[in-house]
Amino acid sequence: MRQVLVQIPLDRPWDLGPLGKVPGFGFGVVLFVWILIGAGYLYLRGRKSGWKLKLSDEFLPFVNWLAVALAIVFGAPLLGSYLRSHGSENFREGIPIFGYGLMLFIGFSLAVFRATIRAEREGLPSDVIWDLAVWLFIPGIVGARLYYLIQYGNRVFTGPPSLDWLIAAVSLSQGGIVLYGGLLGGAIGYFSFCYFRGIRPLALADIIVPSVFIGIGFGRIGCFLNGCCYGAMTSLPWAVQFPRESATFASMVEKKLLDASAVCTPPLHPTQIYSAIDGFVIAAITAWYFRYRRRNGEVLAVALLIYPITRFCMELLRADEGGQFSTSLTTAQWVSIALFVVNLGFMYYLSTRPAVREPVTIPPASTGIGSLVPNGQHRSA
Repeated sequence: MRQVLVQIPLDRPWDLGPLGKVPGFGFGVVLFVWILIGAGYLYLRGRKSGWKLKLSDEFLPFVNWLAVALAIVFGAPLLGSYLRSHGSENFREGIPIFGYGLMLFIGFSLAVFRATIRAEREGLPSDVIWDLAVWLFIPGIVGARLYYLIQYGNRVFTGPPSLDWLIAAVSLSQGGIVLYGGLLGGAIGYFSFCYFRGIRPLALADIIVPSVFIGIGFGRIGCFLNGCCYGAMTSLPWAVQFPRESATFASMVEKKLLDASAVCTPPLHPTQIYSAIDGFVIAAITAWYFRYRRRNGEVLAVALLIYPITRFCMELLRADEGGQFSTSLTTAQWVSIALFVVNLGFMYYLSTRPAVREPVTIPPASTGIGSLVPNGQHRSA
């Protein structure tokens, strides 16, 4: 478990172990890489234009490149010096790379990349998926954080109301988001995007569902690095123990499940890893089924059939949340039950529709929709 994987110094050399110390920012490695990026950009632009570059076309990109170069040479060292004397504990030794945030970034990038491949095979430009990613990511993070604040507000808002409450509400450096809240927030952004772009929601959902679960898988690895979403005690050989500085240790001490003088937590189920595997398996199943779907929405239905069941079972092994509504069921289990029941109705609805895959985009009314044939082919009227 490592909440901070590495810290990148801004105002002093980087210690690369056996390779020794090398200058990072300033006149160092970062500037060298940035020069290579600039040279590569010019080379590609030159090839594309037949080596007839126009100064007017390249002026703004050059200004942007130069601004970043100046920030690397002068801005970063100054910021590093300031943080060393005035920054919070996590930033005094440099810019921290949090394991949780890095996993979210990797999962998000890989998920979007895989979705663009499926989209292009369905005749949808890849830039539509990248646009959709923004519409999903921002509302998703907001929804996930709001869900967490509603459910665990007492952990975040301590002391009398102050500016610190606002800072605490938006601080995600150590986790503090709930998956179901992210899915609800993302759904709002998703349907808004489909409405404004003239896209059939069920058709697009089938394209992105496997990618959503890729993101969930990497996000759960981030949970493991952070120490949240921990499991119950177990004697299984693959049980894990979290150290004193982990979120797991602090949570168990707060719940009086662990003495504050302990060195580490007792052996626990690695439920974060179980959940990551679950996400990757569902991603693989839905990606495989995508090729055999008969109607728009069937891939989504498969995911909504499997995930509530696996999530309900996963909650039986977790110990980070108690029962709700005077029952032993957690909030996630109640949501899983509701989602499963709703999906049964959704599956029945799909079964009443013709076995036809409609095009992803909705043709303008003036051009006529045309005739639809099986296997997603579109024939003009």
